[in-house]
Amino acid sequence: MGTFYTSCKVENHVDRSKSVRIGKLLVDTGSEYTWIPSARLEKISVKREKKDVRFIMANGEVVTRSVGFAVLRVANHFTIDEVVFAEAGDLALLGARTLEGLNLTVDSTRKKLVAAGPLPAA
Repeated sequence: MGTFYTSCKVENHVDRSKSVRIGKLLVDTGSEYTWIPSARLEKISVKREKKDVRFIMANGEVVTRSVGFAVLRVANHFTIDEVVFAEAGDLALLGARTLEGLNLTVDSTRKKLVAAGPLPAA
């Protein structure tokens, strides 16, 4: 697929006047969760709702991180999702769950996010 980055606005889901812009997030469909630097989440008062959640890294290492809730905006798309409090050395990632919530998909040829189209319904 190749790698590419996007920018994202992250908002406190309770008080949306509190927000930060993340200028460079690696789009990573192999990651379930979106990873945002802890200091950026703390700046907008995102709470650590789940502690010691276990994740397996690409290199096989198992780590624990905290998880909270935030509103994420990419271009004109937005969703609320769980976000990981990334620590020093962790990558800032836009994960698969957030992409699904945003209703965006990866155009690997053009290395960009595009609208996924109509949502399936029963």
